[in-house]
Amino acid sequence: MMRLEDKVAVVTGASRGIGRAAALALAKEGAHVVIIAHPAFY
Repeated sequence: MMRLEDKVAVVTGASRGIGRAAALALAKEGAHVVIIAHPAFY
């Protein structure tokens, strides 16, 4: 069972670096992830 199943996480700065890694890790654990990133970095 995933530890964060049915939880929602909001990650700012998720376009690269630590924010991206955090968003991916949260998603892997089952969280619904909302990312906030600057469009220039897509």
